[in-house]
Amino acid sequence: MAAPRTEGAEEMLSGSEPGAAPYGNFPNYSRFHPPEGRVRLLPPALLGRLFPAGPSPLLGLDVGCNSGELSVALYRHLLGLQENEASPDQPVVGKILNLLCCDIDAALIERAERCSPFPGSISYATLDVMDAGARELFLSAYLSRFSRSTFDIGFCMSVTMWIHLNHGDDGLVEFLTYLSSRCNYLLIEPQPWKCYRAAARRLRKLGRNDFDHFRSLAINGDMAERITQILTEDGAMELVCCFGSTSWDRSLLLFKSNRLTQKQL
Repeated sequence: MAAPRTEGAEEMLSGSEPGAAPYGNFPNYSRFHPPEGRVRLLPPALLGRLFPAGPSPLLGLDVGCNSGELSVALYRHLLGLQENEASPDQPVVGKILNLLCCDIDAALIERAERCSPFPGSISYATLDVMDAGARELFLSAYLSRFSRSTFDIGFCMSVTMWIHLNHGDDGLVEFLTYLSSRCNYLLIEPQPWKCYRAAARRLRKLGRNDFDHFRSLAINGDMAERITQILTEDGAMELVCCFGSTSWDRSLLLFKSNRLTQKQL
């Protein structure tokens, strides 16, 4: 997740209670939302369909990667690699993908790096994506290594709620606007509004202060629809496909930058 830490956050993040991760950086997230629940919804040949004659390597950005289990699962699935396959040299889909994964939690990033089966293709970084200066400096430097200005595909999996709760309506809009400017395609898994209420309830049960913005959020209700409106209302992106919903009722939405459409005209 990507929200700045506040005073006392270290104690909150080290707690064993689920509600003690108000930035979404749960230490065992993949245990209660397994990666397979997402990747099974995605076509295995998705990269080939999106980039039939695309650049090589393809560049991916995973924002709020936690400890990397979902990042690795997405990487394997999109390249057609088997579970025990640790070499991306000859992917089934004929594509090469370099995936940059970031999270605000340094401990989670350290674990992801330690356990990564693809250290040459998947890189991890501790980054607060809501720190505009830090993110621009870091992501621009990464892209410049490939003489590129955008990522081919971005992943934002169950992250938008934490941005929204910690940064308010303006923060959510700014976050999505930035991603739309940096990603040619964007796969988003928004948390539904009931998850907002559950997150606030967990904090209250632990005697913590409520999220600063929760009670003042004007962007609410059907969050998949609201996020689609934000990404498409100014013509920056278009909704390409909804791949369905996970068993925990979260949609997988794929957006395409209209920059690509304009290039094809």
